[in-house]
Amino acid sequence: MRKAYTFDDIALVPQFNNVPSRTEPLLETWLTKNQKIGMPLICSNMDTAISKELAEILIGAGSIPIFHRFTEFEEQKKWVKKFGKKTFISCGILHLEQTKELLEMGAAGVCIDVAHGHSDRMFAFIEKLKKAHPDKEVIAGNVCTAMAYHDLVNAGADAVKVGVGPGAACTTRMVTGFGVPQFTAIHDCAQVAEKLRVPLIADGGIRTSRDVVLALAAGASSVMIGKLFALTQESAAQKKRSADVPSGYVAKYRGQASKDFQNDFYGGLKDKTVAEGIDFWAPVSGTAEELIDELLGGLRSGLTYGGARNIKELQRKAEFMEVSAAYMHESHPRRDAK
Repeated sequence: MRKAYTFDDIALVPQFNNVPSRTEPLLETWLTKNQKIGMPLICSNMDTAISKELAEILIGAGSIPIFHRFTEFEEQKKWVKKFGKKTFISCGILHLEQTKELLEMGAAGVCIDVAHGHSDRMFAFIEKLKKAHPDKEVIAGNVCTAMAYHDLVNAGADAVKVGVGPGAACTTRMVTGFGVPQFTAIHDCAQVAEKLRVPLIADGGIRTSRDVVLALAAGASSVMIGKLFALTQESAAQKKRSADVPSGYVAKYRGQASKDFQNDFYGGLKDKTVAEGIDFWAPVSGTAEELIDELLGGLRSGLTYGGARNIKELQRKAEFMEVSAAYMHESHPRRDAK
């Protein structure tokens, strides 16, 4: 039986640093095999996260928006008309013709989302899509094993989303017992990614810049973030006033497999299924630009501690150490002597 690790189980060992300033490291990376982005943060393609306003901010910061698929087809077409080659669209594995139409309209690529992406139906869908549009980028997921990553790349994926169960609103692991701790999932897939040279996107489990640094150091080319973006002022999440929080507002975040979401989109849970996600209200944190600045500022600091001028050098020099829960306690500020 193997041992596996979450972000809280791991620390990075500081390396010799010859980077004179935290402003010097470059944050550009590859989203897919052929698509470069200016910084490694991606907003989750979830209905309570990505919005047109947030998309504009992401583009301005060097990222690329990925629109969710849980809306009317006409709305998806309006999105593609507005953003064109600066956007990706999303799909499942059922509506091939609609996906093709959106790509023909000018979208840069597509993110194929399946809860358990390591399947023959996923392989067949990727192959059909790449045959029809060989010039379009395909992101496929989600998976959490090296074999699954390898198989999706073999099927034609230009990037692979890694993460089963670590999301803030996901209950898959508790419902099914399946899922690999996120740090190990990334690290395992990255060993294969280094040989196949197809980027992996770490999807889920990001709470602070610390997790961003660890995910990238473990081998991810970018990280996908849901809850943190959903709690920004510009997100698509429903918001309401609340006198109990400093910002004065709370936002509703939900998993795409939650009962709340399925009631809205499907009219209820599908027969013989159970929800694998939750919904909750949480304080609005501030603007998306503030979030991006906070995460990228932490990443730049992390790169200097790693003696790295870019993400690839961070990965090359990364030295990991297993830590106990006491490490996390020791790492937090403490106002008393306890």
